[in-house]
Amino acid sequence: MRRWIDKRFVRSGPGILLLGLTGAVLLVSLVAALRPLPGRVLAMATGPRGGEFARVAEQYRDILARDGVRLRLVPTDGGVENVRLLKDRASGIEAGFVQAGVIEASARPYLLSLGTVFYEEMWVFCRCPAQTVPLKDWNGWRISIGPASSASRLLALRLLALNGVDTKNLQLFEYAPDAAAQALLDERLDAALILAGWQSPAVQRLAHAREITLLGFPRADAYVALDPALSKVVLPMGVADLGANRPPQDTPLIAVKTSLVVRRDVHPALQFLLLRAATEVHSRAGVFQRAGEFPAAEEIDVPLSQQARDFYRSGPTFLEKSLPFWLAELVQRMLILIVPIVGIIYPLWSLAPKIYYGLLRRRLTPMYRELRSIERGLRISAPGTQDELVRRLNALEHRARDLPMPGTLTESTYSLWAYIQQLRTRVQAGGPRGSV
Repeated sequence: MRRWIDKRFVRSGPGILLLGLTGAVLLVSLVAALRPLPGRVLAMATGPRGGEFARVAEQYRDILARDGVRLRLVPTDGGVENVRLLKDRASGIEAGFVQAGVIEASARPYLLSLGTVFYEEMWVFCRCPAQTVPLKDWNGWRISIGPASSASRLLALRLLALNGVDTKNLQLFEYAPDAAAQALLDERLDAALILAGWQSPAVQRLAHAREITLLGFPRADAYVALDPALSKVVLPMGVADLGANRPPQDTPLIAVKTSLVVRRDVHPALQFLLLRAATEVHSRAGVFQRAGEFPAAEEIDVPLSQQARDFYRSGPTFLEKSLPFWLAELVQRMLILIVPIVGIIYPLWSLAPKIYYGLLRRRLTPMYRELRSIERGLRISAPGTQDELVRRLNALEHRARDLPMPGTLTESTYSLWAYIQQLRTRVQAGGPRGSV
């Protein structure tokens, strides 16, 4: 602050208001700068061991390790259990993969999305000769639809219900993908409904097995129309085995988009690391996705976090791109303190006193105008009018004494008093000599 900011200004109404505003700015800046630093351990719910979620999560773990963050992977039965764990703060789970349509309303207030990251397809493999078997002919079949807490089971039951199939006429099993594939190959199952990505080991085993048939969804568009959480994808003919031409024709499938979901209290810096990992892992082209299609700023079931919105809109900040993760975080915290001081507080304290003193100085202007009027009256006054001029000078001096002036303006007040005394002397001497 400059020297001319004296105690008088600080004690004035504008000064007190400015002090309050300064305190508020500093308090908000301190709260933002001193918020807890991001932890170095993050727990993620994956899915069944050997599944698509687990495979992808391992890649995330390697990427976050570069910045000194340990990603602890927690196997689960699938998306439904992931949501339950994310909702329960006591579980310690802070992030997880969740398919569209899985998050119930009661869990949404606790969760945020970092965007959609990949498709998961519903694969229907069976020990049957034809690529299309009407669901009405499944009576008595032994079918695995996935573990009880998996999105696979949830979606399978939804599809059966859409087709009016009574599950009482089926023998339903709750195998994980790898176990379901083995049971189908061992002839302990007639069919397996598996929600997984194309790269899933279970899907690859069954897609290459000559005795196993992949059933398509010729009415995929109808499923999507009836359930907006679903998407339609097409598996190209021969993509599994060109030599054996498996599958023997383009096969329409239904799929769900999977989102990367975090608890609302996950530190923004850790959200950024997850987003950066998602970009590295999922941005490449695949059988069902174009290059750059994922990760995507799509809100499914829960809203995007602010960190995700900023990331998708403008990408990493200059500091995040140029500095190591922890150093970028520290520098950003320093800027949180410096920017308000340099950009807000200093200009306010520089301009406000100038404006304040300028307004006070204007209160002297009418008095100097009155003083000059009295001087002109002295020059043209007739004999006997000196008493009126002296009365005006006394009134002006009284107004000047009642006008407190702080700081440097005190000198201006003393100059006004001196001019008044000088003019009074001239009036009492009876004539004009010099000028004010």
